[in-house]
Amino acid sequence: MASLMENLISVLEQESMAYEELLALSMKKTPIIVSGDLEGLQQITDEEQIVVAKINHLDANREEVTKDIANVLNKDVKSLKLVDIIHMLSQRPVEQNQLATAHDKLKGVIGQMKRVNEQNQELIKQSLEMVEFDLNLIHAMKSAPQTANYTKGAYNTGAIMGRSRGGFDAKQ
Repeated sequence: MASLMENLISVLEQESMAYEELLALSMKKTPIIVSGDLEGLQQITDEEQIVVAKINHLDANREEVTKDIANVLNKDVKSLKLVDIIHMLSQRPVEQNQLATAHDKLKGVIGQMKRVNEQNQELIKQSLEMVEFDLNLIHAMKSAPQTANYTKGAYNTGAIMGRSRGGFDAKQ
């Protein structure tokens, strides 16, 4: 059981370090989003994918260790939480303290990640709204008013002054 706890603590610490690495990348991404540097954003996103793959691997390891602990304790792995394991270690205060510290550190880093990601998501949303506004403005500038040409029956021909609305003009 002691080696399982050591494995769990080790995996949680590694996971915490990986999330800290991801947090640093997310924080680095914020000014890049503000500046609209798409190339820089792509580069950081690629780096994030590598870290996320590492986190997924560590998460699978953590689940495996938790499953082993649940088997040893004869508990249901689906209902066994990390907090429960911490409480069960009351007879072993050193391991209990190490596990609680690793849990709290991981929880704190994930909370920070959530906050930074929400901020970045809002910035991206605002950038997309700005792009949509610019596109609407450009579209409105290119559309010309209808002419006042009428047919013999006094119907408006609907002709538009200038260029037609469809198509792409490569000269512009």
